[in-house]
Amino acid sequence: MRKHLYLYFFAVLMAGAVASCTAPRSVIHSGKVTPKGQFKAGFNIGGNIASEPIAQLDDITEAAVDAIANDEEVEYSEQIDVASKALVAYSLDPVGTTFDFYLRYGLAERVDVGYKYATGVHVFDAMYQFMGPTGTPENPGVGDWYGSVGLQYSGQSSDIFDKLYINKLIPIFEFSATRRDIVIPLVFSKSFGPEEEIGNISFGPVYNHTFIKYGFEPSRIVKDVGGEKVPVEGVYAKKNFPSFGFFVNGKIGFKYVYVLPSLTMYYQNYGTYDFLEGKQFEFSGITVIPSIGLQANFGSGRGGRSR
Repeated sequence: MRKHLYLYFFAVLMAGAVASCTAPRSVIHSGKVTPKGQFKAGFNIGGNIASEPIAQLDDITEAAVDAIANDEEVEYSEQIDVASKALVAYSLDPVGTTFDFYLRYGLAERVDVGYKYATGVHVFDAMYQFMGPTGTPENPGVGDWYGSVGLQYSGQSSDIFDKLYINKLIPIFEFSATRRDIVIPLVFSKSFGPEEEIGNISFGPVYNHTFIKYGFEPSRIVKDVGGEKVPVEGVYAKKNFPSFGFFVNGKIGFKYVYVLPSLTMYYQNYGTYDFLEGKQFEFSGITVIPSIGLQANFGSGRGGRSR
């Protein structure tokens, strides 16, 4: 029975991996790390809802994108500024559905490590548990509150546009962007049952820092200089910005398989960015990341009874 349950779990996981895309900044961790020698595997489905990119995308229609994209030569205008702002804003915080699957392993008594695959994005993280017992339901410790702190690293490139209609603008603007994110969650959780046997509720603050490189080399965008059409000069820049957030998540199930609902929210002042023709624009906004997932535990673990 248990074997069949695991097979079904992974069949659902792999089917979702083919169909979805992601932005890996949600926090689903518990304050209790994976017991030493035990594995956790799971997947999450949700969305990345960011106010600033949505506002910028609202300023440019698909018809306007098609009009720009279909021209061999595009004259610089206010519409070019609107389109370029949409490209940068979306790179700063991609909007859309999210999907990831992951594997975690209890490396030591109070340390676990994880790998997450988020549709082309590789994510690595580790968690250290500084509060609460480190046992298992079969060998529980004393206490039902846990605390841990983590460090997560991920990278993403301009293929984040994927099937979004503004990807038609990339050849016109010759736009490129790469980003790296470091996420530091501080997690507190209350156990339901001994050592989270039937689940938990977790919450805490989260800090994210993003490093982004972006550029425009718009050889097909021109301007009038003395009666001649000359290409607009390109732009290349590096920026970084902090994000501050809060999360709450839960785990509901029994022993081997759990459902994980989660909600993470960030506020970020993205800063001021350079655009074509010496223009500069500022961005800021709120991001909401809801998700729901399924998680399975593997291995007996070797957790101790420490406090």
